[in-house]
Amino acid sequence: ILDVSAPLLRTQGYVDGRWVSAASVFPVLDPATGKEITRVADCGPAEAKQAVDAAYKAFHSWKQCTAKERSILLRKWFDLLTLHKEDLAKLITFESGKPLREAVGEITYAASFLEWFSEEARRVYGDIVPSPAKDRKILLLKQPVGVASIITPWNFPSAMITRKVGAALAAGCTVVVKPAEDTPLSALALAELAEQAGIPAGVFNVVPCSREKTPSVGEVLCTDPLVAKISFTGSTATGKVLLKMAADTVKKASMELGGHAPFIVFDSADVDKAVAGAMGSKFRNSGQTCVCSNRFLVQSGIHDRFMEKLGQAMDAELRVGHGSDPETTQGPLINARAAEKVAHQVSDAVSRGAKVLKGGKRLDGSFMEPTLLANVSTEMLCMKEETFGPLLPVIRFNTEEEALAIANASNVGLAGYCYSQDVSQIWRVAEALEVGIVGINEGLLSTPEASFGGVKQSGLGCEGSKHGIKEYLEVKYMCFGGLKP
Repeated sequence: ILDVSAPLLRTQGYVDGRWVSAASVFPVLDPATGKEITRVADCGPAEAKQAVDAAYKAFHSWKQCTAKERSILLRKWFDLLTLHKEDLAKLITFESGKPLREAVGEITYAASFLEWFSEEARRVYGDIVPSPAKDRKILLLKQPVGVASIITPWNFPSAMITRKVGAALAAGCTVVVKPAEDTPLSALALAELAEQAGIPAGVFNVVPCSREKTPSVGEVLCTDPLVAKISFTGSTATGKVLLKMAADTVKKASMELGGHAPFIVFDSADVDKAVAGAMGSKFRNSGQTCVCSNRFLVQSGIHDRFMEKLGQAMDAELRVGHGSDPETTQGPLINARAAEKVAHQVSDAVSRGAKVLKGGKRLDGSFMEPTLLANVSTEMLCMKEETFGPLLPVIRFNTEEEALAIANASNVGLAGYCYSQDVSQIWRVAEALEVGIVGINEGLLSTPEASFGGVKQSGLGCEGSKHGIKEYLEVKYMCFGGLKP
């Protein structure tokens, strides 16, 4: 049980450097047991507006700080996340169900974005451009866009915040964060540590709210004229709604939306490495990551060997249980609806001729057995929509062209994976895959140094890397004329 006096457990909103209550509260549940952990302030449009106003006021002083000053504060925040790694990980495990070892990994990952962007803060360079006229100079300056609304999902309740907020604060923007209703505790713990790091009042605000209040809070964050930018990670359907709302005031938007990642194993692949990659890519966080492999395509020459070894690896390595148990590798899904969706995809596939080789059963509450399906075909639901759960469907294919046609037959494109030892094939496939991120002989690829973003309906813009900070900057052209040559 999570100790309710846990050192970083906060249950109020955080606005303008103060902890604020709302008219009502909403429960945060442990998805493994369905039991209530605590109750959190249910902020509404009024609190959201206060947060936007506070962020707008703070922006005018925050943007005047030097890049070095902002860098030092982000670094202090990074140090505090590192120092409190275990406590923060515990919050993630209890509110999202993620196994503790993975939760500790998430905190390391979340902190790494603060470290990366603390360093990038000092590398926001403008340009001096050669002028076509002798009596003028052309200068291009980079300036922060203003207040950014940050709307984040439950599957990485810390890292999805720092990946956005690190970049925003480094650029000189201020933020209002609306965390997912399932996982507000991680966001509030980050606010507590931001305050300890000395980040000024109003620069980082958090408005937690229930599912019922989410539409009205989201509306304020996407329509208020004082907000200059929205950044959202979540489903494609929700992203489209937010983009429509942001369009009225022409806000800058970055969107990291759904994926449907293909994982292609060619005949030349090292089968053991491909199996290890499949295990990591599919079963991390019980299959609930944006870049999880969703569709497995295995060439006929190695198909049977791959399936046999994959089945053995699932038996040997996967343990379902409460995330706080050190033996657990597969925690619960975020809620019963999520488990229901996976069970529905399995029964749909079986009704269309798929064969269950491992698992297949819905367990108590939010738990789902890790499941391996063979004889899968493209008309099955699991090949058409993102699963977000521990289901591994395998299609057998014959030619590279066939594999690419199946892989690219999707309106989203976030990540894709390919296992091969043929260098020419690797280049052809990596360039042809219609995705923003490609793993070649590698199943786990996220890192702050690299860009993260998709093509098609998987989103707009990118996060992380030297490019991530650009989402929070405008380029101002300064024409300096009347100079005597």
